[in-house]
Amino acid sequence: MSESLVNYQCVDDVAIVRLNDPGALNAFSDAMCELLIERLLQAEREARAIVLTGNGRGFSSGVNLNVSPADKPTSERDAGERLERLFNPLMAVIHNLAVPFVTAVNGPAAGVGCSVALSGDLVVAAQSAYFLQAFSRIGLVPDGGSAYLLAKSAGRVRAMEAMLLAEKISASQALEWGIINRVSPDGQVLDLAMDFARRLAAGPTHALGLVRRLAWSALEEKFVDQLALERRLQCEAGRSPDFVEGVAAFREKRIPRFGGVIPLEK
Repeated sequence: MSESLVNYQCVDDVAIVRLNDPGALNAFSDAMCELLIERLLQAEREARAIVLTGNGRGFSSGVNLNVSPADKPTSERDAGERLERLFNPLMAVIHNLAVPFVTAVNGPAAGVGCSVALSGDLVVAAQSAYFLQAFSRIGLVPDGGSAYLLAKSAGRVRAMEAMLLAEKISASQALEWGIINRVSPDGQVLDLAMDFARRLAAGPTHALGLVRRLAWSALEEKFVDQLALERRLQCEAGRSPDFVEGVAAFREKRIPRFGGVIPLEK
């Protein structure tokens, strides 16, 4: 597995993860996907927030089709095998991260690359970036959680438009649809993402991780079940030293110094 396919560094308690196959617009090979999973799990252990972006002109053009199930006989062809083995585990890792996750979309985000880009807790995009559900162009259905992410954020009708027509969604249109948070001038998207990530890393990161759980759960659970989950997670958050520090800082009219410490007793 080539280490160069996913670059990793930690700056100011923020892990910066970069997809790094710019010649292929950071198309996902098996090796890149496996390494991205490793780096995200490493970042979860070592950092207080994560930023994911792509090197070169694009975020990710989707799956690398140089090796494709289409090359196999029909009886041996399973286009879903790679999902089960790689992309579903990747999206599950993102879903379950214990720290905030920001995506900085610096160019095209297509196919499963679009899914990964839109899975950020905060999604920022360069002015020239675009999002593309390209699956119907090659006779496949959206994957990587695309239908879920789009329908939950943009609504069913707009999700249908994106997936059925396979047209580019510009950064400004994505902002209008409510599937991203900010648009930045070209060349400044990583700076904007880092500004967000540093703010999150300076916050009560254990509590922010619990907020992630609540937000994902809110898309799926019944209201009464969501209330019960809020009650359990509030109990856990309240046992963290960050809660004591936050209240003390409020009373003393100062900036809190959060440690992101997980409570010992649950």
